[in-house]
Amino acid sequence: MESEQSSLFAIVNAPHQFNYENGITLTYVEPGLTRGVLRAGPNSVNPEGNIHGGAIAALADTAAGCCACSTGGDCVTSSCSIEYLRPAQGDLFCEATPKKLGRKLSVIQVAVTDTAGKMVATGTFTFFMTRPGEA
Repeated sequence: MESEQSSLFAIVNAPHQFNYENGITLTYVEPGLTRGVLRAGPNSVNPEGNIHGGAIAALADTAAGCCACSTGGDCVTSSCSIEYLRPAQGDLFCEATPKKLGRKLSVIQVAVTDTAGKMVATGTFTFFMTRPGEA
């Protein structure tokens, strides 16, 4: 199990990967709980000066996907639904927990907060498990 977690850190946080290049870092992973952070920079904002919804979605998708794979296996996003609750500025934090970890499909819920702890977005992600783990 620990090797799965180490593997997720090594892949997601590696230089020249989408996440790394966009300020997204996986910070915590265990079966059933994953956390990540978006270190917002000048390329993370929309024309209004708030964090772009796509950057929020990328953070949420990353944390949710790692949660789906936290017991082993590989996955791809099948669908997602995000509710943007308020404009956000600065760094954002995402926590992902499973509704269902399955051999074929996993469903993960996410909560994204800002540095003040205010909820910025929530969502649900469904993943097709391309290589099932221990779920």
